[in-house]
Amino acid sequence: MKAWFAIPLWQRVIGALLLGVLAGLYFHYFWLAGAENIKIVGDVFVAFIKMLVVPLIFFSLVAGIASIGDIRKLGAVGGRAILLFFITGQIAIWLGIALGAIFQPGVGLDTSAIDRGEPPTPNEATWQEMVLSMVPDNPVAVMADGAVLPLIVFSILIGMGILMAKEEGAPVLKIFDSGAVVMQQVTAIVMELTPFGVFSLIAWVVGTIGPGSLAALGQVVFLNYLGCLIMIGVVYIGMLKLMARVPVRDFFRGMVDAIAVAYSTASSSATLPVTLRCLQRNIGVSRSVSSFTASLGATVNMDGTAMYLGLATVFGAQIFGVDLDLGDYLMVSLLATVGSVGAAGIPGTGLIMMAMVFGAVGVPLETIAFVAGVDRIMDMMRTTTNVTSDAAIATTVAAMTGELDREELVSADDI
Repeated sequence: MKAWFAIPLWQRVIGALLLGVLAGLYFHYFWLAGAENIKIVGDVFVAFIKMLVVPLIFFSLVAGIASIGDIRKLGAVGGRAILLFFITGQIAIWLGIALGAIFQPGVGLDTSAIDRGEPPTPNEATWQEMVLSMVPDNPVAVMADGAVLPLIVFSILIGMGILMAKEEGAPVLKIFDSGAVVMQQVTAIVMELTPFGVFSLIAWVVGTIGPGSLAALGQVVFLNYLGCLIMIGVVYIGMLKLMARVPVRDFFRGMVDAIAVAYSTASSSATLPVTLRCLQRNIGVSRSVSSFTASLGATVNMDGTAMYLGLATVFGAQIFGVDLDLGDYLMVSLLATVGSVGAAGIPGTGLIMMAMVFGAVGVPLETIAFVAGVDRIMDMMRTTTNVTSDAAIATTVAAMTGELDREELVSADDI
């Protein structure tokens, strides 16, 4: 048992993925019933993921909003930071949707052998009914039903109420902070089941559909990295050059330690201390701006995750023949933006956010089976994007508010 846990989780997941592919090929050509028999393990894993959605969003979102500490901070620094978080998040989401629509990784994949049950009922509600449905008339019922959008609205209101209550709200804030930490630990426990879930789901997918599923999966991985590189190479570099007027090479040389930790750990939270050190010592961002912006960004700014949610939703709709209209895409945009606040900065929460978004637009949760095996590989790049975004926005806000010591910017010869 000790030897098992001594192996990093991502290595166990990759090993499970390779073994699952081999098992799936065997099932596909020699024992088709075996694929269905082993699927129960993956179903249990997906059920655990679904179980986490409501409590993780509720505790993490309330704690994230309340972590601002003081509504007065939402001024020169906070207002600019949150605006940039929102803008880059929207760019990321629609980039993911566009990549999925252009390259169509899920088109042509025969999923007729997969029993998905009854197709989801089309949403025929008017826009007035959709707006009204965002207001929870019974928060307890909303949580029981797993209605994500009204849950998010209720969580935001609770977080704002804690902020406005100031000292009197401190005991309640402590409860939600503790709850958020507890849910992160529960998530970590569930993530330990990932190798078993990945083995089962990949074996089922390959065994049922055949090797063609692997090609589609490879395209998703490629598009995930492509989307993240576009965000870093175009959006963030453009922000640094045009808004912060910071030498791009110096910025990345100053942030190289944080980027390396982000890619290796796939955790924004674990990378935060290194991010703060790099911003303050290498980039010259003041302690007040870096502490507020980077810490808030590690909680609410998940551009890589948002881009991936857009891509994965389109991918799932394509492989299962679900028609998404503009309203569905807007719903994905909204949930991915607001829901990223509830995405704890630890490995694996992308799968949990997928369950939330897919359920809202009628994309079958079986899509998770396709991507769970390589999610860690993609998560490493998504986290790198998230951390780079936090640093770029912190630097830009510091430059805009006069809190950037340009003389401390590291040069190529200083590292």
